[in-house]
Amino acid sequence: MELFFDYLRFERRYSPHTVVSYQTDLRQFGEFLHTTFELEEPAQADHTLVRSWVVHLMQQQRDARTVNRKIACLRSYYSYLLRTGVIQKNPMLRITSPKVAKKLPEFVPEEALNGLLNSFEFPDTLAGSRDQLILELLYGTGIRLSELIGIRHADLSLLGRTVRVTGKGNKQRVVPLNPSLLLVLERYIARQKQEFGMSSNATEALLVTDKGEPLYEKLVYRTVKHYLSQITTASGQQHPHVLRHSFATHLLSKGADLNAIKELLGHANLAATQVYTHLSIDRLKSVFDKAHPKA
Repeated sequence: MELFFDYLRFERRYSPHTVVSYQTDLRQFGEFLHTTFELEEPAQADHTLVRSWVVHLMQQQRDARTVNRKIACLRSYYSYLLRTGVIQKNPMLRITSPKVAKKLPEFVPEEALNGLLNSFEFPDTLAGSRDQLILELLYGTGIRLSELIGIRHADLSLLGRTVRVTGKGNKQRVVPLNPSLLLVLERYIARQKQEFGMSSNATEALLVTDKGEPLYEKLVYRTVKHYLSQITTASGQQHPHVLRHSFATHLLSKGADLNAIKELLGHANLAATQVYTHLSIDRLKSVFDKAHPKA
């Protein structure tokens, strides 16, 4: 299994988070095989044993998305074993994934979000300027949480008003920065210089803690929840990814091209971006009212 995990890290370039998830999934699958069938080696499992695990997960009322992720882990694992000659037959060929109910992404209304970002008085401290920059970057660029944390000073081009981010599969893209975000960014960098000085290794990462350490996910989650809870009571609208959804939804509602939004979000295909078309009903109504002869 360790060779498989190295394959994911270095050849497939999976994120550390995904590798940890796959390690957990394979460990759980191995424990199930050992407890239920007294089988010590997952490589020896056939499709009936894999299917038994899937049924076991569904009987535990696991979310279909979670089950599908675990199935995806096994697909990748057994494909690797087949490619390396460990097994001669792939047991996953006869495994079907449970259907997932389509759920539209949550987003914060434009007026409420802009009211927060334009009117709230953030504390005149490193933490205050950092909190403001976290919100502005997530909403102003639509980047993912992992991409936000990974930004370095070297990734910024203040003159060109762009930031380079590293997304899934270590794919890099360049995202534009709007003028108001640029001002927030410059204020934060000035505060960071004042606190730590540019000679410190701590400032290699753009976003840092009060002690100068690189930012971590839980702090971003707490920060976003703290501020968004002031404009929405829905728990589904108080996490970092909702700002990414809001970014895409608001762009589309203003008439942005779907392919352009796809590139900004770093989606591999247009299907992942098309979900946002269902959220722009007001824009669709407006187009309908103006264009349809019977409207």
